[in-house]
Amino acid sequence: MGKILLTGGCGFIGSHTAVELLQEGYEVVIADNLSNSSADVIDKIEKITGIRPLFYEIDVADAAALTALFAEQPVEAVIHFAGFKAVAESVERPLAYYRNNLDSTLTLLETMARYGTSCIVFSSSATVYGDGVPPFSEDLKTGGCTNPYGWTKYMIEQILKDAAHAAPSLSAILLRYFNPVGAHASGLIGEKPNGIPNNLMPFISQVAAGIRDHLNVFGSDYPTPDGTCIRDYIHVVDLAKGHVAALRYGLNHSGAEVFNLGTGKGSSVLEIVRAFEKANDLKIPYEIAPRRAGDLPFSFAKTEKAEKLLGWKAEKTLEDMCRDAWRFEQNSR
Repeated sequence: MGKILLTGGCGFIGSHTAVELLQEGYEVVIADNLSNSSADVIDKIEKITGIRPLFYEIDVADAAALTALFAEQPVEAVIHFAGFKAVAESVERPLAYYRNNLDSTLTLLETMARYGTSCIVFSSSATVYGDGVPPFSEDLKTGGCTNPYGWTKYMIEQILKDAAHAAPSLSAILLRYFNPVGAHASGLIGEKPNGIPNNLMPFISQVAAGIRDHLNVFGSDYPTPDGTCIRDYIHVVDLAKGHVAALRYGLNHSGAEVFNLGTGKGSSVLEIVRAFEKANDLKIPYEIAPRRAGDLPFSFAKTEKAEKLLGWKAEKTLEDMCRDAWRFEQNSR
């Protein structure tokens, strides 16, 4: 059996997936340019699993560097996490998002084809559903994305579908994430973005730690019960296990297939704040701020397909997510 390449594997979801893969007996190679992560994650993965994954500090869009990796390592399958991922930033820097996310994917697919690697699991997003009405099921029409980040995911999904159509042996599994939060129970790995967090949970954790004065809640006039956005929050360990299940499926099937990875229910921003306060016996000061460009009022998944075909479903609770996120924040300082 060849090795599993994780592009962007030092990141939040990639590192947790590396842990789950190693614990399942897979050999893991990580490629990451560390633009939004840190190399010390490799040490932490080794501490959790007792196994050190191979690590290449490269940009996946660099064809020469990626070719050198494939020449050295027998890559059986790829889980493609590498990409810029902040919605608001993508509105401000659209060209950077299109260049980075599309180039890295095209370079990866070309390199895979040259070396006969025929399975890719892609880190997509619920943003491809655009401004549709949830719950979102995999057979819904996609597009109508509200930000450049979402459009890059939409375009990459189309590229993968076309590539699988042209090469019948290719397996392309498209995983549409909802909102990953939490951290590994060890407290060693979690979401630790460089600079100001773009996502809710790490920002709440930094407020709890006294790093930031308060949380900005972007918009309180959405058509939701408390006026704040509702999202489908999923524990990152559940999400990582979903990748292992998707990989197993991809290695035994060809063609393109789409799966939602979520819990199937939504929680508002203020519900998350209250859950964090309750789970950790803390108070989180917050202020209402203007809406962010590109944010939708509601987003949550239909998850029956993943349960039926992958044998996977989310198991951890909102309390687990909040408690594990805070444990990681305390351990990371």
